[in-house]
Amino acid sequence: MQVIVRDNNVEQALRVLKKRMQREGIFREMRARESYEKPSEKRVREKAEAVRRYRKMARKKLQREGLLPAPKKAARTR
Repeated sequence: MQVIVRDNNVEQALRVLKKRMQREGIFREMRARESYEKPSEKRVREKAEAVRRYRKMARKKLQREGLLPAPKKAARTR
């Protein structure tokens, strides 16, 4: 993975790199590889993740159909 440093702005390049790594799931994979996970724990975790994904998908579908109110947008102050 490469990030271009523009105008010697290393801080901005680091922010971009961290964002890309987060999006690719590298941090999650590093955390998972730190220690051994028993197969039974892995099954439980993957099942919980699947349930979470399914519920999120169902919630978004209901919001699109207008049966649930859309989440409120966070007001950004600058």
